[in-house]
Amino acid sequence: MRLLYKMKSLALTTCSVFLVVGTLSAQEVSRFSFELGAGFTEPVGNTANYLDNYGWNLQGGVGYNFSSHFGVMGELGYNSLGISSTTLNNIGYSGGGFHVFSATVDPIVHLTPKGHFDLYAIGGGGLYHVNEDFSAAAGAVITPFSGGSFQLIEPTNGLSYSENKPGFNAGMGVAFGTKWHGKIFAEARYVHIFTNSNMRADYVPVTFGFRW
Repeated sequence: MRLLYKMKSLALTTCSVFLVVGTLSAQEVSRFSFELGAGFTEPVGNTANYLDNYGWNLQGGVGYNFSSHFGVMGELGYNSLGISSTTLNNIGYSGGGFHVFSATVDPIVHLTPKGHFDLYAIGGGGLYHVNEDFSAAAGAVITPFSGGSFQLIEPTNGLSYSENKPGFNAGMGVAFGTKWHGKIFAEARYVHIFTNSNMRADYVPVTFGFRW
């Protein structure tokens, strides 16, 4: 009986220790995270033949951390680039823009969560709303290069073309801790939007921001 009592006491003590350690470990990482960021965007691949070299982007999101190594972010993004002068001259317009609003779900894997800096991989997919607008029309006939399968004619002041398409993103980032219990991050991702034809919509947003 005495031995049984000691064994029960030891088991109870061991369970208590594991519970305390588990609680402390869970408190090391905030379960919920938030982010805001902005930066520049560069078109790549075939898309770079039609757009200006650089544009800009905004990014915001909320997330949940399952552990110090793995979480998921729900993100909203906006990327805006100008249409190149060569493209505009070919179709008879004086100005134009390429704009994308995105809503994605993006898993994030922290490779060095307890180091001086946090190296992480992030990527996912979702819905991309693509809008192309052209100004000062001269009766041109164009085919939207982001993937439209038909031509548009606008003889007056301009035109605007938009569509909703699925897409994905993947990239890497690095984050540095601050005294405000958050991290400053810098990341780059490759984005591909699935289109209706051989034309592609590919770009790389480079974003700097704060995640807490």
